[in-house]
Amino acid sequence: MVNELPAPSSRHETVLVIDFGSQYTQLIARRIREAHIYCQIVTPAFSLSKIKALRPKALVLSGGPASVYDEGAPSIDPGIFALGVPILGICYGLQLACRVLGGQVERGRTQEYGHADLNVLARDDLFHRIGEATTPVWMSHGDRITVLPAGWSVLAETSAAPFAAVRSADGLFYGVQFHPEVSHTRHGREILTNFFFKVAGLAGDWQMKSLIEELVAAIRAQVGDGKVICGLSGGVDSSVTAALIHRAVGEQLECIFVDNGLLRAGEADQVVETFERHFHMKLHAVDAAERFLSALTGVHDPEQKRKIIGRIFIDVFEEQARQIDNARFLAQGTLYPDVIESVAAHGGSTATIKSHHNVGGLPEDMNLALIEPLRWLFKDEARRLGEALALPESMVWRHPFPGPGLAVRIVGEVTAERVRTLREADAIVQEEIRAAGLYREVWQAFPVFLPVRSVGVMGDERTYENVVALRVVSSDDGMTADWVRLPYDVLARISNRIINEVRGLNRVLYDISSKPPSTIEWE
Repeated sequence: MVNELPAPSSRHETVLVIDFGSQYTQLIARRIREAHIYCQIVTPAFSLSKIKALRPKALVLSGGPASVYDEGAPSIDPGIFALGVPILGICYGLQLACRVLGGQVERGRTQEYGHADLNVLARDDLFHRIGEATTPVWMSHGDRITVLPAGWSVLAETSAAPFAAVRSADGLFYGVQFHPEVSHTRHGREILTNFFFKVAGLAGDWQMKSLIEELVAAIRAQVGDGKVICGLSGGVDSSVTAALIHRAVGEQLECIFVDNGLLRAGEADQVVETFERHFHMKLHAVDAAERFLSALTGVHDPEQKRKIIGRIFIDVFEEQARQIDNARFLAQGTLYPDVIESVAAHGGSTATIKSHHNVGGLPEDMNLALIEPLRWLFKDEARRLGEALALPESMVWRHPFPGPGLAVRIVGEVTAERVRTLREADAIVQEEIRAAGLYREVWQAFPVFLPVRSVGVMGDERTYENVVALRVVSSDDGMTADWVRLPYDVLARISNRIINEVRGLNRVLYDISSKPPSTIEWE
């Protein structure tokens, strides 16, 4: 049963981003949040009455892959243009507004994808303090506006888009054909903040301190005298969730930590130390390593591994949860991108990435109401919240780690010996990345155990041992990633230490593939 905490929109200036399927929609939202403005992403199906109920101070119409004149292309209630709030249309959002309000959009004779030079024609609030007459922007469109609605004026142009930036006569609608949210648009952030602060007159009151106070009050009101169960993994999301709920309801929170034997070195001890001894939380720590490893014997398929691990986790979690009297709530560390992706998977506008359930699909007969206090936050915001709640830096800035743990970083069968080998190699990678001052600079860094053996020489003896591949990537959100050009001396230290210190390995490879086409994890 879902009983989610309300969005903070009633207590803050709110911007609604209406998503028409752009790959950059989340990035738009992040840029708005970075300006200390609360925003929420909704689909075009979000009704006008619901929009009014949220009382937004401004709206953003995102880009999208469709053409506005296509049959079945996403549209919008024309009533939004009578709300009296400033609206910014980006790419498809601009073209849709133009078409709805009486202009014309046609397939362009020349398409614009990538870099373009924007010529600023009018010094309007949108281009406040941008002194350059020509500035680089990022384009991604094949259609063009041929006729503007009555009263609209042109603010900027490119060689292929004569209406690259426009505004309505009353100044409540602004539109740009380019993407100000991406880093390739040189003054994109300034253009966005100009719209929100100069045009819409927002103050930017979205602050972490006030957010904690509001969330704590909302959790107390929801929980009352009931008990809350939280599944702890030691990751950022579940750790921040537990710390926040503990601040709200204290001993009414009981955490369950399932050690599946597939964690990195020292992580199980860190969870117990942090939450039981430092925060003095009620923690049910279960060592189920043998149970998981036994079930994985002889299993090679990665999807089967995930299903087995998920099923056993549910069994162990259920066993512990049923020992907790008066438990009425289940807490999860669901983040806003998870919510957006789940909406997409069930018919929303954004391209589907995955369907999501943090704890792997707990049975409905547990009859627990769901608490997801982070469901309106992005990862970087959850990290800042964790810092404000005094969680250890090593936990707040921990690299993403897959739910099935080291099992999906072992290609092939998972055995106790392979887990031991990979865990020792991983500890060396973590130590050396931190020692080089790179831990906060990269998204993830880890070795992958390969079911491959190679010939080597150690001393005067021939060896025939296993191989690991080192994976180090940079990313903003994990959706795309590039391999990191590690300094050679760092690569050399990692390789030398792994081969000399980890029994059973004699070769280290470096993975130089990006995402896409490769994924970050190997399985």
